[in-house]
Amino acid sequence: MTPHSRAWLQIHACVVLWGFTAILGRMITMPALPLVWWRMLLVTIALAAWPPVWRDLRRMPPRLVAVYLGIGVLVTLHWITFYGSIKLSNASVAATCMALTPVFVSIIEPSLARRRPHLAEVGMSLAVLPGVALVVGGTPAGMRTGIAVGAVSALLAGIFSSLNKRAIGSSPALAVTGLQMAAGALLLPPLAWLLPAAERVVVQPSAHDAALLVVLALACTLFPYALALVALRYLSAFETTLAVNLEPVYAIALAIVLLNEQRDLEPGFYLGVALIMGIVFSHPWVSRRWGRRATQTAGSKDPAPRPFVS
Repeated sequence: MTPHSRAWLQIHACVVLWGFTAILGRMITMPALPLVWWRMLLVTIALAAWPPVWRDLRRMPPRLVAVYLGIGVLVTLHWITFYGSIKLSNASVAATCMALTPVFVSIIEPSLARRRPHLAEVGMSLAVLPGVALVVGGTPAGMRTGIAVGAVSALLAGIFSSLNKRAIGSSPALAVTGLQMAAGALLLPPLAWLLPAAERVVVQPSAHDAALLVVLALACTLFPYALALVALRYLSAFETTLAVNLEPVYAIALAIVLLNEQRDLEPGFYLGVALIMGIVFSHPWVSRRWGRRATQTAGSKDPAPRPFVS
């Protein structure tokens, strides 16, 4: 097997594992806030036990550390709303909302780069609206709040993904991840003082939840992220984007097989999902064509892929 073929299989294995994050979010019984806190705490502890992470952190300028901690706050809010969407609806709805992230990125990134949005990207952002309408129409009324929260989660993912792309530069990825996870682990407990007792953050999970949290933090967060870093050495940004865009598809398929969620959703929901995913999958080709037109004289490579947000 060639290194490229191995990397292609590795990135798809990562995307499948990321797809399980929505399933585990549904299976874990604790509310979204403590779920997110435990996930970020466990990842932080695991990375803190890896000496190279500390070495890389010592070399990082304090200003850059502060930037990554600030982005970590956005990651925390994204995960809270993502799991909140799962609790308010189901895994399929939350995963579908995350498919909107590339659309938000296409709007947010030009603003950060102080350039005009490409007409093709604006057109794609408008084209996704009928799919969203079908998803809403094919979802029970009791889950509509979950859709709204999921859309906010996708917006937050678009913001921190765009900021990460501009800020990460050559910084070691695992060290950056450790800072962003630590930001959430440190931020959430003080929030408990501002929330009702029912929304406490530091709670002891049951044995069932504890086992699933370890799987979520290590098998579905840290391991696939580290594996993806290896695979990215042999894959283009275009190939990586195509693979990562499959995450909602895998999550919805897993939700059907493992949770029987298709019983709660109407055919219009899946028609809307198909329309949204069709637009999302066309985005890499559009970006590639526009990127080549804009940078023919600069000799640039493929556009950077959507950062991992699960």
